[in-house]
Amino acid sequence: MSIVFLQAVIVLIGIVALAMLIRFPLTEGRATNLDLVSIYADPFILYGYATSIAFFIALYKAFKFLGYIGKNKVFSADSVKALRDIKYCAIVLTILIVTAGLYIRVAHHKDDDPAGFLAVCIVTTFASIVVATAAAIFEKLLQNAVDMKSENDLTI
Repeated sequence: MSIVFLQAVIVLIGIVALAMLIRFPLTEGRATNLDLVSIYADPFILYGYATSIAFFIALYKAFKFLGYIGKNKVFSADSVKALRDIKYCAIVLTILIVTAGLYIRVAHHKDDDPAGFLAVCIVTTFASIVVATAAAIFEKLLQNAVDMKSENDLTI
């Protein structure tokens, strides 16, 4: 039952993130006077959408990993692969967020204050690093357990 709850939380996180991706560009300061096509054709908005792909892949892999746990297949190669994919997605997300932050820091208009955006970049980068580190640790532990399980299956 707790696995289903966690999967529901992951789905809810995905829905909220998607809603934010759709709604935020419409309310952002410079986009208030633009038409719908111009808002979503902005290169930085498109970069944000491209970056979100890694986030949604990681959510999907976490959902699958919880499914493996629910089916008592946690000690399998599929579980290890799901954790590895989550780790890679978090690393890619970190790199893309840092790149966006550096771009805004260097190329922002001198009248604009990028502090808020850079603060969001710092927080999300830190969160991505934490997820990547946790996934790497769990991947290594799970891989060791899978290796020990396969060794025991061979000796029996």
